[in-house]
Amino acid sequence: MLLLVGLGNPGPASSNNRHNIGFKIIDAINSEFKLTKQKPKFKGLLTTGNIDSKKVYAIKPLTFMNNSGTAVKELVDYFKIDAKDVIVFHDDMDIDFGKIKAKFGGSSAGHNGIESIDKFIGKDYSRVRVGIGHPKEKQKVNKHVLEDFKEDEEEKIKEITDNIVKLIPTLIEKKIDLFSSKVNQNLNGL
Repeated sequence: MLLLVGLGNPGPASSNNRHNIGFKIIDAINSEFKLTKQKPKFKGLLTTGNIDSKKVYAIKPLTFMNNSGTAVKELVDYFKIDAKDVIVFHDDMDIDFGKIKAKFGGSSAGHNGIESIDKFIGKDYSRVRVGIGHPKEKQKVNKHVLEDFKEDEEEKIKEITDNIVKLIPTLIEKKIDLFSSKVNQNLNGL
């Protein structure tokens, strides 16, 4: 049993924000693998189904980014899911726009959503970090993550999301390095 978590903020005004890339990925996974209709449960929008015969729960926490851990904790406790079977998709300013990095465990690197999850379930889970680039001026960091993707970035975001979804079976087999490498290769047209 696996738990896929897409981080973001609820509401239509946030739907195309850089911070909401996790929500976009969960929506694409739901569509591709025909998971159940989203239902409001566990402080989020929950879907369930199977991917390559693995039982999967997917959630978009509606607790706002900084409190994402409360929704994850409720699900993990209720379904008795091991932290090692949790995969979180989120934005990362320290990665170039259009690249991804996946890893197991580690620090939050200042990402409030990840800090919240760490607080509730520890650090031993997988993260797929999607690069949104860094603003040139430090004081614009908060504004940057809450900005919508620019029109010329939207095609690239769709390409990233499609490549992540296509390689989800590799990720759920816990071949994290292979997943990361293949997604980035596909994005580079190799």
